[in-house]
Amino acid sequence: MKIHEYQAKQLIKQYGIKIPAGKVAYTPLEAKKVAVEVSKRGPWMLKAQIQSGARNKGRFLEKSAGRGTGIRYVTSRREIAKEAEEMLRHTLVTSQTGPKGRIVTRLYVEEFCKVNKIFYTGLVIDRISAVMTLLIANLEKTDILTIAAKTPNKILHVPLDTHKGITAKQVREVGAFIGISERHLPNLRKYLRGIFKAFVETDATMLEINPAGITARGDIIALDIKLTVDDQALFRQPEIVPLFDECEFEKRELIAFKNGFQYNSFDGSVGCIVNGEGIALGLMDLIKSKGGSTACFLNLKGGVDQDKVASGIRLIMTNPRVEGILIVIIGGFLRCNLVAEGILSVASEVGLNVPVVVRFEGTNKYEGESILKNARYPITITQDVEEGVSELLQAMEDNN
Repeated sequence: MKIHEYQAKQLIKQYGIKIPAGKVAYTPLEAKKVAVEVSKRGPWMLKAQIQSGARNKGRFLEKSAGRGTGIRYVTSRREIAKEAEEMLRHTLVTSQTGPKGRIVTRLYVEEFCKVNKIFYTGLVIDRISAVMTLLIANLEKTDILTIAAKTPNKILHVPLDTHKGITAKQVREVGAFIGISERHLPNLRKYLRGIFKAFVETDATMLEINPAGITARGDIIALDIKLTVDDQALFRQPEIVPLFDECEFEKRELIAFKNGFQYNSFDGSVGCIVNGEGIALGLMDLIKSKGGSTACFLNLKGGVDQDKVASGIRLIMTNPRVEGILIVIIGGFLRCNLVAEGILSVASEVGLNVPVVVRFEGTNKYEGESILKNARYPITITQDVEEGVSELLQAMEDNN
């Protein structure tokens, strides 16, 4: 689950992390009012609150939004209402939103903070090494995406011990990497230990401060932040659950989220149903290598009943973009027969007029295959995923 920047900042503030003064506004008049409360003389930053990175390089679809990006620097109180009017209720497109973009429903009005240096901080879970990893990079004349793509060696990776946290040695290592003087290391120590504690206690899967700024006094300020919380741990986060913003989701994504699934949309024609992100990414690459393209994928998860599985499958079967469906399930907690029953339940309700190829493996594989074989629907069962993709693409071509 993702939350907005202003919400994430209020969360990490509780862990001793410094943030610029700021308030959220929903109308141009409110933006002008809170700007004075944030900083009497300015300057100010007006920041579109959509759950996406690269807002500072984004563009609005509507001409009435002007040529400004999703983050705007404002020096005059007279400009605040005008800029807010251009941004609110308009569609912001970034490199992470897709071409449809997101409608801006609120702004974060923040004081402008002058800093001498900026750097990137990220905390993620390295699933290959099974450790929490701190990522640090200097941001002098470029952004973190460019660094990651072109000069990944300029990103410092620091593996962390979950119980020990960030050690004094690691603080000094980070300080030397970004060029912090010895006398400002206590500030760095407080900052790093604060974000570590925030990451652990909020059950985060990703915490990104991009950028963090260092003032002339050596204070470290979180200028922008993204926080993603593990969906499976939300029962431990009663303060975070109410921050969920349904406006950030399209209808299908919202239904999937409420059922504990993951749904992603793309621009192709093949709908994929899987149980695992790795399987989904592998299938997308395989489909592309054979000349196809993915319309969407649904990532089912274990520990759910037949009704929830059916509601998830319905999202794929009723998507007008989908011209063929590929289902690959490695049965574990999610039993293959449960998926098969879900497929037939939805097919009997909405019909099945596109080719479907299914590959089952694992728990109740043969029972699941038997259920589909005995059904009256034209469903192809395959034992080889690559052959299954080829069969599906051929069947889709024949249908056209």
